[in-house]
Amino acid sequence: MRASKAELYALDLTGARWVKSSRSMDKTTPYCVEVADLGGGAVAVRDSNNTDLPPLRFTAEEWAAFREGVREGEFG
Repeated sequence: MRASKAELYALDLTGARWVKSSRSMDKTTPYCVEVADLGGGAVAVRDSNNTDLPPLRFTAEEWAAFREGVREGEFG
């Protein structure tokens, strides 16, 4: 089942398992994001330096499009 944006934002992320990129483990890197799997391919993304800010939530389709854009160099 694919969740809608409203359903994703209704989820309680209190127990979410946040994962940081291995490329962000270097202590000299001041900018970093963390990602939590929300199921069905959906994810939440937050600023690891300011975890009090609400995380963004992406549907499976949005997250797939973002990953493809990264692979294709759209953001570089």
